Amino acid sequence: MNASRCAPLRRALGCLLACAAALGTCAPARAEAVSATRFLIVTGDHSALTRQIAADLRHRLQQVYAGARPDPAGRRRLVAIAIGPLALRELAARPCACVVIAAYTSSQVWEAHTAAMPLARALSMTAIYAEPAPADQLQLVALLYKRPVRVAAILSRDTDFLRPVLGGVADIQHYASGEDLNRVLNRISSARVLLALPDHAVYTAENIRNILLSTYRNNQAVIGFSADMVKAGALASTYSDIAQINTQVADVAADYLATGTLAPPQFPRYFSTIVNEGVARSLDVSVDAAARNFANRPPLTLVRLP
Repeated sequence: MNASRCAPLRRALGCLLACAAALGTCAPARAEAVSATRFLIVTGDHSALTRQIAADLRHRLQQVYAGARPDPAGRRRLVAIAIGPLALRELAARPCACVVIAAYTSSQVWEAHTAAMPLARALSMTAIYAEPAPADQLQLVALLYKRPVRVAAILSRDTDFLRPVLGGVADIQHYASGEDLNRVLNRISSARVLLALPDHAVYTAENIRNILLSTYRNNQAVIGFSADMVKAGALASTYSDIAQINTQVADVAADYLATGTLAPPQFPRYFSTIVNEGVARSLDVSVDAAARNFANRPPLTLVRLP
């Protein structure tokens, strides 16, 4: 790969700093709580983005509660929404007579916080993960290539729980702590696509640069786990914006109010697609409207009321 082809990719790698927040590696911040009637929104920082998320979510939840049926028996518990990994840590560490819905936190962080919890406590918590659903990512691969291609994924011990989610359709390579990542990349050199999944051990800021450059030289595509990763050099990804994630949070809250049952942890239901057109041309991938427009958008109504 010549220098002129590499330069845009190197410059774009600065975008990956934003990926760290989705992986749950942001710097510690004091958690704050924003209360509302019968629900609580907990945040881990005071950034403009977090305030925007909380304000939008508060508006949606107010509409959910306004349309909810009365609960004269008082069987419904307070619903606490954790925005980001620091807020989840705050709620997980404290006794709470509530149910918890975590959002804007990766599945790896969720597993780390809940794996050792007592069962009763874990059953009172659920999550909408920050990263795309692997099933949607694999469908995007099919739309991009229009034929069966070999897909590989790299998992460490901390993300091995994702093996069943991949359903046997990806060649999974294990990355051991301290292992030379180039050896793992060599083991997947015959795969056409690397499906990237959030993993603190594999996708560090330094490793992402190496992964993108190595796969690019090998004419392999990377399906990223965020829009920023695509801007940095991955071929494509599905992604969910604030409105899409918050709509799903409101859906889960509405279902709880209607049934008294908390839905299990889940990947984003609503999403759009981003494609790096320059990378697609370099890899000889012909991107059509079906791939560019691959999406599942929320219904036109603001929230679904119980």
